[in-house]
Amino acid sequence: MNFIFISPAFPENYYNFCDRLKRNNVTVLGIGDTPYFELKPEVKNALTEYYKVNSLENYDEVYRAVAFFSFKYGKIDFLESNNEYWLRQDAKLRTDFNINGAKTDDVISFTSKSNMKEFYIQAGVPVARYKFCTTLEEDLQFIETVGYPVVVKPNVGVGAAATYKIKNKEDLVAFYKRGIQVPYIMEEFIEGIITSFDGICDSQSNVVFCDNEVFPPSIMDIVNENLDLSYYVNKEVPKEVFEAGQRVLKAFHIRSRYFHLEFFRLTKAKKGLGKIGDIVALEVNMRPPGGYTPDMINFGQSVDTYQIYADVICYDKILNVDLTQHKYFCVYASRRDSYSYRYSSEEILNEYKSNIVMHQRMSDVLSSAMGNEFFMAKFDEFEQLTKFKDKVLQKRL
Repeated sequence: MNFIFISPAFPENYYNFCDRLKRNNVTVLGIGDTPYFELKPEVKNALTEYYKVNSLENYDEVYRAVAFFSFKYGKIDFLESNNEYWLRQDAKLRTDFNINGAKTDDVISFTSKSNMKEFYIQAGVPVARYKFCTTLEEDLQFIETVGYPVVVKPNVGVGAAATYKIKNKEDLVAFYKRGIQVPYIMEEFIEGIITSFDGICDSQSNVVFCDNEVFPPSIMDIVNENLDLSYYVNKEVPKEVFEAGQRVLKAFHIRSRYFHLEFFRLTKAKKGLGKIGDIVALEVNMRPPGGYTPDMINFGQSVDTYQIYADVICYDKILNVDLTQHKYFCVYASRRDSYSYRYSSEEILNEYKSNIVMHQRMSDVLSSAMGNEFFMAKFDEFEQLTKFKDKVLQKRL
């Protein structure tokens, strides 16, 4: 089997996908813009061959790289980056080279926030009302119906980038003064906690592995208000989240992919959407959750999701991972360089040395959403997790 992996060196933990595929005797072919001599040894060792392009943004260059690998190794069975930024380019390459997986038309449905709403509706999951941002006057008419606040976001975008909460007419005027360079949509605001359904599905859209994360503050607020980030992996997936997630995967016809589906759990009842505690659609992301979350899932669920992914790609089922191991609550708590915290990193590390599973700096590219320095720790009890998170984030008076 020949597998082309786009950008194996970034994010820096993604070489693990290549490594596990190679362990399954896959020919793993990397394409990236990092010079070969700058690749870490673990990245080099995870690849059969590497093709360096000047820019991954240059489609012609990447196209020539795929053509070279096709000529040298024969039919390419899979091509992925597992990175939201490259999803549409991945799909175009698969379309142009007739490679297995989601093609251009498929990817439009799960990278366009307006299109994905129709699939959520097919899956029987309520969605927020929305409209495309057109003129100030038309937007104000929509707001008369749904009320303030509203959320505006790029129809196609990565994470919470360029996403804003509009609280009044002055905010809306300021939004238009920035200038709209890409299509934006406006949604009614939903009061709820973000909860996710993450995992890996087989070639028939069946879930072979899944987990659940809970994000008390929204990523939009974290980015726009420079807040600290903390979220956690649950020990178990709530039944209602699993059922909604499986229906969404079937509606989107998602096959042989790592997925990250986001929902709201309502904290305030809203007419037409549901009562407190109900699940409402947020958005689909047909790639792994961001940053080091795959590692966080591994620590919390006592598994290796990189290996599960490789097994599904190769065998369409799990062969090399035991899913019956002890499970934990696993929490991510990050700090920002701009704040001063009551407890030093050394104090946190010393007190929780038996619980902390990862501690390091976050890359600048991801720091606006993920913080500058993070601690990842696992616990048997949720109360222990809460105490740890509060201590990490406590500011100096």
